[in-house]
Amino acid sequence: MSFSPHPEPHWSHSLTLMFISLVAGILIHTVVFAVFRRRERSSHLEAPLPSIEAIRWPSFFLSMELVLLLLHPAIPFPGVFDEILSRILVLLTIVTIAWTLIALTRFLGAQLLSRHPPSPEGDLEFRKIRTRVLLVERLLNVLIVLLSAAAVLMTIPRIRTIGESLLASAGVAGLVIGLAARPLLTNMIAGIQIALTQPIRIDDVVIVDKEWGWIEEIGIAYVVVRIWDLRRLVLPLSFFIEQPFENWTYRSSQLLGYVHIYADYSVDILDVREHLKSVLEATPLWDRQVWNLQVTGLDEKAVQMRALFSARDSGSRWDLSVYVREEMLAFLRGKKPSGLPRVRVEIAPLLSAPGLTDDRRSGQRSPGSETG
Repeated sequence: MSFSPHPEPHWSHSLTLMFISLVAGILIHTVVFAVFRRRERSSHLEAPLPSIEAIRWPSFFLSMELVLLLLHPAIPFPGVFDEILSRILVLLTIVTIAWTLIALTRFLGAQLLSRHPPSPEGDLEFRKIRTRVLLVERLLNVLIVLLSAAAVLMTIPRIRTIGESLLASAGVAGLVIGLAARPLLTNMIAGIQIALTQPIRIDDVVIVDKEWGWIEEIGIAYVVVRIWDLRRLVLPLSFFIEQPFENWTYRSSQLLGYVHIYADYSVDILDVREHLKSVLEATPLWDRQVWNLQVTGLDEKAVQMRALFSARDSGSRWDLSVYVREEMLAFLRGKKPSGLPRVRVEIAPLLSAPGLTDDRRSGQRSPGSETG
C-alpha cells in the first residue's frame, strides 16, 4: 500500500498557479482600463462623457474570474475540491457577468444622454431621449437579472433534474404562471409601447384623474406623477395606453394661458387692451409670442373679456395667469372704477305707477264727509 507523506507541494503548486491566474487577470484589467482612461482624458468633446469608473469594479472581478476559468483545467486539485471550485467559479462568473452588464447598460445610457444635453430650445428632444433610454435600460436590467438567475439555477444538478421532471406539466404550469403574471407582462409590454411611441415623457405636464402634475418617474410597471401640491400619484403603465389623459407638453413645452375679465358696459375696450399689452411686456414670464384681448361674452350684468397670452412652460403659464389677474384688477379698481361690473335697478316714481294713483285717491276721504 503506497502512501504519499508530502501532499503539501501539490497544494502549494495549485495555489501558486491560482495566484498567478488572478495576477494575470488584474494585469489585463489594468492595461485595458489604462487605455480607456487615456482615451477618456484625451476627449475634447464640449459635453464630457460619463466616467468609465462606473464599470471599473465589476470588470475588475470579471477579468480575474475569466482568466481563472480559462486556466482552471491546468490547475491540479483533488477531485472533490476541483468539482467544488469549478461550480463556485461558474456561479461567481455568471453573477459578475450580470453585474458588469447592468453597469455597462447604465454607462451606455448615461453616455447617450450626455451627447444630447438639455437646452431651452431642445428640451422636448432631450426628454424624448431620456424617457427612451431609461425605459430600455430598466427593461434590459430586468432581462439580465432573469437570464442570470435562470443560468445560476441551471448549474445546480438537483434543480435541473426537478425542472426536467416537471417538463411534462409545463403547459399547465405555464398557463397558471401566465395568468398570475398577466398584470406584470401587460405593464412590461406597455412600457415597450411607451418607449417606442412616447405618449408620455419624463417631466411632461399631464392631467390624470382630474389631477394636474408632472411625470416624475417611469418604471417597468408603473408611472409616478408628481401632483402640484407634492403628492404622488402612482399609476400602472397600462393606464397610459388604455385610458385617455391630457398631455400639455406633447409637442412642445410652450402653452397658451387665458384670463377672463368681467367689466361694465361703459368700459373702454381699447384702454383695457393697451394696458394688458403693457402688463405683459413688463414681465419676463411672457415669451413675447402671442397675446390678445377679445370680448367673448355679453349678458345682462357685465361684459366678458378674455386676455390671451403665451408662456414657455406650464409653470410660467400659471404664474403669468395669476400676475395678469392681479394687474388687471388693480387697473380697473384704480384707474377705471366706472368699468367695474355694476347692477342697475330702475325705480319708477311712486305716484306714477299704473293704477296706484286712482286706488289711493279712491281710498281718501274728503273733510267733513263723515257725519256725526
